Amino acid sequence: MSKSLEQRFTARMFEIYKNAKEQANYTASIFYDMITRNGGLLTAKTLISALKPSVGYTALYERNRLDLTVEAVVIEEPEWRELFTDDEIKKASERLKKYGYSAQKR
Repeated sequence: MSKSLEQRFTARMFEIYKNAKEQANYTASIFYDMITRNGGLLTAKTLISALKPSVGYTALYERNRLDLTVEAVVIEEPEWRELFTDDEIKKASERLKKYGYSAQKR
């Protein structure tokens, strides 16, 4: 049985956690806990909709690794688009632009 799109997205969120730890020397414990507790989709929607960037987003910005954020994955990887509203995609894009990140759409 194949995994649903939402299950694959959750796996992708755990991959972000792993990559941030290995590539940016940042252990996103709160992010990991959120994914474990709520799943990747609700975690991503919560982070994108927050009025301010998360502590993790800021930490990755400081490391010049915004490519490892939820926002970048949502904007750059079209396979996830149908999971998000137009407003959520717009918010993710605007946050990345505000912090000087130019998304690399695939």
